[in-house]
Amino acid sequence: MGSMLRSEEMTLCQLFLQSEAAYACVSELGELGLVQFRDLNPDVNAFQRKFVNEIRRCEEMERKLRFLEKEIRKDGIPMLDTGDNPDAPAPREMIDLEATFEKLENEMKEVNANSEALKKNFLELTELKHILRKTQTFFDEAEFHHTQALHDPSLAEESVGLLGEETQRAGQALRLGFVAGVILRERIPAFERMLWRACRGNVFLRQAEIESPLEDPVTGDQVYKSVFIIFFQGDQLKSRVKKICEGFRATLYPCPETQAERREMAIGVMTRIEDLNTVLGQTGDHRHRVLVAAAKNIKVWFIKVRKIKAIYHTLNMFNLDVTQKCLIAECWCPVDDLDRIQQALRRGTEQSGSSVPSILNRMITKQEPPTYNRTNKLTQGFQAIVDAYGVASYREINPAPYTIITFPFLFAVMFGDMGHGMIMFLFALFLVLREKELAAKKIDDEIFKTFFGGRYIILLMGLFSVYTGFIYNDIFSKSLNLFGSQWRAKEANYSDPLLKQVARLQLGANDSFLGSPYPVGLDPVWQLAENKLQFMNSFKMKTSIILGVGQMFFGLSLSFVNHRYFKKPLNIFCEFVPQMIFLFCMFGYLVILVFKKWLTFFTKPAPSLLIGTINMFLFQYPEENSDEPKLLYTHQKGLQGFLVVMAVLCVPWMLFVKPFYMRYKFQHGQMPVLNPTPSLSSYKNKRSDIRRSQISDIDAVYFDACIEPYPISVFLQE
Repeated sequence: MGSMLRSEEMTLCQLFLQSEAAYACVSELGELGLVQFRDLNPDVNAFQRKFVNEIRRCEEMERKLRFLEKEIRKDGIPMLDTGDNPDAPAPREMIDLEATFEKLENEMKEVNANSEALKKNFLELTELKHILRKTQTFFDEAEFHHTQALHDPSLAEESVGLLGEETQRAGQALRLGFVAGVILRERIPAFERMLWRACRGNVFLRQAEIESPLEDPVTGDQVYKSVFIIFFQGDQLKSRVKKICEGFRATLYPCPETQAERREMAIGVMTRIEDLNTVLGQTGDHRHRVLVAAAKNIKVWFIKVRKIKAIYHTLNMFNLDVTQKCLIAECWCPVDDLDRIQQALRRGTEQSGSSVPSILNRMITKQEPPTYNRTNKLTQGFQAIVDAYGVASYREINPAPYTIITFPFLFAVMFGDMGHGMIMFLFALFLVLREKELAAKKIDDEIFKTFFGGRYIILLMGLFSVYTGFIYNDIFSKSLNLFGSQWRAKEANYSDPLLKQVARLQLGANDSFLGSPYPVGLDPVWQLAENKLQFMNSFKMKTSIILGVGQMFFGLSLSFVNHRYFKKPLNIFCEFVPQMIFLFCMFGYLVILVFKKWLTFFTKPAPSLLIGTINMFLFQYPEENSDEPKLLYTHQKGLQGFLVVMAVLCVPWMLFVKPFYMRYKFQHGQMPVLNPTPSLSSYKNKRSDIRRSQISDIDAVYFDACIEPYPISVFLQE
């Protein structure tokens, strides 16, 4: 319980790791999650650190995995996520992972390139197929109108009137030049206007829409296109037409002039399309097989690569000793978990096969340690709420255990509905009872993650809302008559005929009779009163003030406990005492007035607390002969004036006493001075008489570390 009320006791430790064992030791410490390393190279550029090449390799592997993940998502293949947490691979396994990712990336790039080329060829053949069909229709229509015109002059005049130049030019199609192609459907109007203006009306354009959409081989989008054929005369118009087609990104295709040649080309195009369909199907199957195989392991690969990257990033924060054989690190860790950290270091040393053990020494420092609050699945949500507002200082009382009760209760005071609270409670209870099953599904939805992460918070909020809703006698904005209403009308004021005529009557305590108080909560008769809203708002407002002021007093009490724990009597006198006096003189006194009003003015009109509080600070009070409500008690003026003066005096007490007192002590040399770091010569004198020549250089560093902890700078100076 003590670890929940206060943050964990932390200590600064110094680690001496053999170079070949450093990777495995950091991996074990990372899995443990109880160590926070300090950066011992703050002035070294990130690109000049020792393991920068390894980090670059990890980033390259991450890039390849993201490429594979993108391709897997594009094909809609589910990625297997078993929830496993694999250990960080050994450094030598990086080569195998790199080779695997390189092979998959190259294979996917090759498949994509081949697929894109095949799709582009398929698109071209499909467009050519539509061109041959549509142009044949154009020529058949032109031939039909020309034949009819030759046999019947009246039809010739009619066709000229109806079709204008179309029939005449179509009749001369074999003698005119033409180009055929495909263009996006939405560009047709602008394309037609540009042709008319640039060629001065000396070209003839026919176009027809392609009914089915075509797939863009680059983007994969479905686009709608149209087939067009343009007739012209002369090479100058031909070059102008081609430039316009190029500007509108229209694709031109060769189209034979005779019907036999067009039919023969169409047969060849259909044969090639069938062959391409077969090849595209085989290519898609191969791509699918590769991606399905990658989807089974990609989650595990991501975890492994990120762990490797995190380990090398941590190793970059270490220092090398003068022999280049030992890595020196500093870290913060909980005192209660030093044994577990030592075991993790031993496991890492054994895995690496090193013969020299890793050494962990506690250091004496004046630096303030980081705050570490141990949490579980119940407290982590409330701890996150507390940390969102501010993290407590080292070894201060942790507000999270108290928040487990106060936060849901204060929410319920505002919410206060049995029906809605029960819905919240049942929903959160479902999440709690099925938490293992739901966590294993790895649902990737942001809203669900929010609800699932705060399931215990919602559970308690719903439970407390049911309780406060019972106190308010409110369920889905309706009341329950569980114990029978205790309100009885006085016959003198409310006769039976009057009660039958008036649907609603305002309930006043002086106009009603209470047989006995309602057992729990509010009497359901308030549901029928016209002044229900006024009464409920007043009641809830006063209750909120009482609870809020009580929580402020509780917070100040925790600060008093903190000052005593850290042995700071100056803070008690200059912070806690004036804050408590100020709070009581303003808000604590208001709470007392609330209870006074509830107990005293039960059957008669009471003065307004809001107006009374304003008058208290303005020193304005109603005269004795005025119609305004009188004071709550005798000698109220004198007491309230005294409280206001005390509250005003507390402001300079809080702001100026402590700074001026500390300044006075500093000027007179009474402030404590931090002990200077001992010199290197004094540290060397404390070493053992064992001659360093009898041991190796690396063992000498370990031997010095075992004698007495000392800052890293001493070893670097040597």
